[in-house]
Amino acid sequence: MDAIIDKLGRPIRDLRISVTDRCNFRCAYCMPKEVFGDDYVFLPKNELLSFEEIERFAKLFAALGVKKLRLTGGEPLLRRDLSELIAKLMKIDGIEDIGLTTNGVLLRQYAQPLYDAGLRRLNMSLDALDPIIFGQLNGRGIKPDLILSSIDFAQNIGFDIKVNMVVQKEINESEILPMAAYFKERGITLRFIEFMDVGNDNGWSFEKVVTKKEIYDRLRAAYELEPAEQHYYGEVAKRYRYADNGAEVGFITSVSESFCSSCTRARLSSDGKLYTCLFASEGFDLRELIRSGLTDAELLDAISGVWKRRADRYSDERTEQTAKSRKKIGMSYIGG
Repeated sequence: MDAIIDKLGRPIRDLRISVTDRCNFRCAYCMPKEVFGDDYVFLPKNELLSFEEIERFAKLFAALGVKKLRLTGGEPLLRRDLSELIAKLMKIDGIEDIGLTTNGVLLRQYAQPLYDAGLRRLNMSLDALDPIIFGQLNGRGIKPDLILSSIDFAQNIGFDIKVNMVVQKEINESEILPMAAYFKERGITLRFIEFMDVGNDNGWSFEKVVTKKEIYDRLRAAYELEPAEQHYYGEVAKRYRYADNGAEVGFITSVSESFCSSCTRARLSSDGKLYTCLFASEGFDLRELIRSGLTDAELLDAISGVWKRRADRYSDERTEQTAKSRKKIGMSYIGG
């Protein structure tokens, strides 16, 4: 099929696939433990998409123009035999890049099988180097040394690694420069993510956002930075290089500098719902269609219809009121 575009002329290029809604962290901006307590009921196995269903959907999305896949969760390494899925996805015509986002707790156990299956890119979540701050942020008291050792382990295997840091005012903004110095020295790209109003449970407000400009100004006071060229249309991160060693730093600016106009991402939840925006209120149930026996042609028509009707531009339209009043699907459910 020909590549498809939405109502605002945006093509579909990226598909984020959530393989589980479970996570071993309880980060306040994603799965606060007050909501996701020990008695929280996650999806039963039969409601999750099977690897075969995920593979079939990935082939269909590739036929519509998707080039990049990213596996997310929850915490994707909690899904058993994930390397088997990676091996299946690596063989799909048209897919040029596959990545995985993880908090790194289980990475030592699974890094080598994932690498052997063909995975090469990892996005690691780490919000502080200070043990007390990080332990409070992840809601489990897990120390950063565990994540840092996982990063070293995976880098030694051969993975290309980026580290994501969600910055919140008066929570972990003191960690901006220590994080920058640590990963600059190791040649690992650090990406600062503005605190976003994803879902309805993270207590977001504009006052808690540390903007890209604020972070950039702190970095410029310590380092000389040079703009880096965009890699591809729809690239989300605004990228810079340190002048002295070429290591990169990036900014995800969903709040202060919206990138809705070039957003090429679709999201497939672990139970098979298609979302056309991170801030969506509802999704389109593809699991029901695939399990009712539809042909590939029928599924392609359904998926392309959803994308062609897409007009999402939430970050362009965000206000304090919409952030509070609009019901949005949780980030842990569709993988950020």
